[in-house]
Amino acid sequence: MSTAAASGANDGDVASALDRAAAAIRGANSVALACHVSPDGDALGSMLALRWALAAAGVHTVASFPEPFVVADHYRGLPGLDRLVPPADFPTEPELMVTFDCGSSARLGELERAAKGAGELIVIDHHLSNERYGTIDVVDPAAAASGVVVRRLLERLDLPLDREVATCLYVALVCDTGRFQYEATDASVFALAAELAAFDLPIATLSRQLFEEHSFAYLKLLAEALGRVEMRNECGLIWTAVTQDDLRRHGVAYDEVEGLIDVVRRAREAEVACVLKEAADGAWRVSLRSLGAVDVCRIAEEHGGGGHRFAAGFTSDETADAVIGSIAAAIAGSR
Repeated sequence: MSTAAASGANDGDVASALDRAAAAIRGANSVALACHVSPDGDALGSMLALRWALAAAGVHTVASFPEPFVVADHYRGLPGLDRLVPPADFPTEPELMVTFDCGSSARLGELERAAKGAGELIVIDHHLSNERYGTIDVVDPAAAASGVVVRRLLERLDLPLDREVATCLYVALVCDTGRFQYEATDASVFALAAELAAFDLPIATLSRQLFEEHSFAYLKLLAEALGRVEMRNECGLIWTAVTQDDLRRHGVAYDEVEGLIDVVRRAREAEVACVLKEAADGAWRVSLRSLGAVDVCRIAEEHGGGGHRFAAGFTSDETADAVIGSIAAAIAGSR
């Protein structure tokens, strides 16, 4: 491990951290970019936005994410996906590495080795639970998305927006604000959206691809998952689960059920919504959403995960009933 990576310096001052990050990038001959395993719109959009901007400025870049090296189909509108390289082709000791939307180095999978071997490691994130594992930690929990932090970094670097960069940032912003519905949505979010939209973005097409377009098979699976939804009235928890058997029987990809939580959380009686998704290794990937009275980030952290007060997640090898029982107990204990 390099001395820089081992130090894990923590910049509490976001503005100072942005200045340091910009200075490090200006002094680098090449920049390696990475985001977390099974990346979402904010992770991909943030990473690709900086890659486009740096490449346009003549900086050599390489960008990737861990195996499984597959991008969910609903992100196909992101420009630059074809420029990503498999993690096997990522440098093991990059001069400068930047991670996006990644709360811990463990979420980098096989790219964690590169992070630990980097001469300089910039961490760009907005999760309160971020472990501050970089040499320069640009972590702003007040930001609505990691893409917001990237926009500020581009300003520090004097790198202009273009249609590709704006599209990537818009996807990051619209995904992590839940189409401008979540609590973090404020005037600054709409101001940024307006700035990005000025680049003649395909907003209607992106919205359909990201949030509305599904296969017929998914609708059948959705009906089945909603058919077994359960409500724990004593703690205001609503939940359901999707198994690997469900995915196989309906011919649905794992990534396509990412938005199921947004359907489940619509129940008026629910304070917390939860969806358990069985991964290929048999573990449960647990997604949590809160209306605000319950801090689901704390619940996720108790199970080795993280996120935000209103949206968080973790992975568990316990049974579904055990996971739900633990979450219900945590909700009850928080009141």
